[in-house]
Amino acid sequence: MKISIIGAGAMGGATVEGLLKGNYVQAADICVSDALQKAVERFADSGAIITTDNNAAAKWGDMVLVFVKPWLVEQVLTGIKDVLDYDRQTLVVVAAGVKSESIKEWMSKDGKMIPLFLVIPNIAIAQLQSMTFIVPSVASESQHTEQVVALFDSMGQTIITDEQHLAAGTTLASCGIAYAMRYVRAASEGGVELGFKADDAKQIVMQTMRGAVELLQATGLHPEAAIDLVTTPGGVTIKGLNEMEHNGFTSSVIKGLKAGAK
Repeated sequence: MKISIIGAGAMGGATVEGLLKGNYVQAADICVSDALQKAVERFADSGAIITTDNNAAAKWGDMVLVFVKPWLVEQVLTGIKDVLDYDRQTLVVVAAGVKSESIKEWMSKDGKMIPLFLVIPNIAIAQLQSMTFIVPSVASESQHTEQVVALFDSMGQTIITDEQHLAAGTTLASCGIAYAMRYVRAASEGGVELGFKADDAKQIVMQTMRGAVELLQATGLHPEAAIDLVTTPGGVTIKGLNEMEHNGFTSSVIKGLKAGAK
């Protein structure tokens, strides 16, 4: 399987990093294209093919992944349309808010449409820990879906959803990773106020979050049930939780997620 990545910015570049770290494909089976030479140069010694020619990259891959800003999607897709082989290749578009109907309108060729998937990962894909949402928009055969899922499963976890829920998935997992990092920052600053050095506070918070995730995954407990395990009557944990709730912790998180999904 040859993978072409068009657009090596933050998300595209993170995906290339994930592919290079993973075992789904060899470096020689990855082609990275970006209009900026600087964006692809960082992969020059990786064994992957690098180019500034989108058409060359698009023609080369079995699966073509397009990572560009939403307002550039039409320009980039129509630019590679003529070199794509609709019988051989699969197209994956990673761009929040771009509708499949628009892509189908831009990419229809002689009454045919290339197998198309809308995908939203997050930047943890570079560490093989992405939560990735996949929408099979035009999947001619089940093997197309299986191949896309297998690719992104190799760099984290995936969920197949419909286009209606893609915005919600984006704010919950793609934007959500920023929300989690904001908690790390806030808790670390609190740790400094409690007397720890900044780096130590950050390490404490990150390990605590890692432990919370591992606990929930291992036990299958609802978060509230897990919270009950560490809240004793009149204890410091329940006092801290209640103070956070008095200041709108849960409400703020839900409002932030809903705002991001609009």
